[in-house]
Amino acid sequence: MFEFLRPVSSELLNYATGLPEHTLGRQLNFYSAETVPELKEGGLVLFSVIENRNNPNGLLEKLNFDGIRKQFYRLAKGNWDVEIYDVGNILTGETVNDTYFAVKELTKALHKNKCMPIMLGGSQDLMYGQYRAYDPEAGMVNIVNVDACFDLGNVDEPISNQSYLGKIVVDQPYNLFNYTNLGYQSYYVAPEELDLLNRMFFDGFRLGEIAGNLKAAEPIMRDANIVGIDCNSVSSAYYGVNPNGFTGREICALSRYAGISNKVTSFGIYEYNSDICYPSGDQLIAQLVWYFIEGVSARWNESGVVETMDVIHYQVPVNEEVVSFYKSRITERWWMEITYSSRLNNNLISNALLPCTYEDYIEACDQILPERWYNAKMKFEM
Repeated sequence: MFEFLRPVSSELLNYATGLPEHTLGRQLNFYSAETVPELKEGGLVLFSVIENRNNPNGLLEKLNFDGIRKQFYRLAKGNWDVEIYDVGNILTGETVNDTYFAVKELTKALHKNKCMPIMLGGSQDLMYGQYRAYDPEAGMVNIVNVDACFDLGNVDEPISNQSYLGKIVVDQPYNLFNYTNLGYQSYYVAPEELDLLNRMFFDGFRLGEIAGNLKAAEPIMRDANIVGIDCNSVSSAYYGVNPNGFTGREICALSRYAGISNKVTSFGIYEYNSDICYPSGDQLIAQLVWYFIEGVSARWNESGVVETMDVIHYQVPVNEEVVSFYKSRITERWWMEITYSSRLNNNLISNALLPCTYEDYIEACDQILPERWYNAKMKFEM
């Protein structure tokens, strides 16, 4: 897998070596000119991707992730029982498709080694390569994207950072079961895009909905396989140039929720612009990575939750439906059950339990079917 990578530079290694013993810089395993690390099962593997040619506004940027790395190395290592690796950069390919291929193959190789990729990216169309790494795997894929826009674009035009989602939806093989946008801002979203998202029974949550109730994002992240964060979803008070967006605390909380999810197997942070970023912006992105790792270290395996005796089962009649809810006695997390016809694709069986919140249960008690339940039900029936 290392053939796609340029090792961590000697300058960064020297910087890490000079840091105090308790910092991440002294604890990481590096891929360097002198050392090729042996990846251990369950390891978290950080790499960056020098690619932004499909960002129309980023062609003049020279991406450099050293500032983020230095800030990350300076952070204290948590009480984590996990190996963390920094394996350097995927360099710009001869074509953008070459870069997508490298992202796909590296992500596949890491999954084969039962490791978790953590990607720092340029333009967000790199999510296309991240998604295509799941092609050989059984089952369908759920994507959660923290973004001010939908990035559906025009599928008849070449892929860009504003249209990669459209390509994910229409390109074969079809692996996408659900897409959820967290934090979209209405003035960046055309009514036609919102209508299309609804017609595909995908989920979108406005910035105000999530920022005002961050806990609502936890079950959404719990159902994700791939999570991406667009740096432009953050307010310019903390990063970049977008006046509205998540605060630093909010985006770190979302990153931690992504880490806690047992289903998330790849995590990416995109649209980094080293030309406009200032030290506190590098610090914030480094802290996003830290909080994701913190979440991974706190994972609690609740697979097969219904088969265990550690749940409370509630049945709620809603119109002509009876919706089953399950609450874990240990973590107090909630799920709702989706019933579907036996003629449907068996690949979708794992999605029969949909993570939810206590508020979804209360809504059902008030005779209102939760929207995420309805959207999932419609996709199962299609």
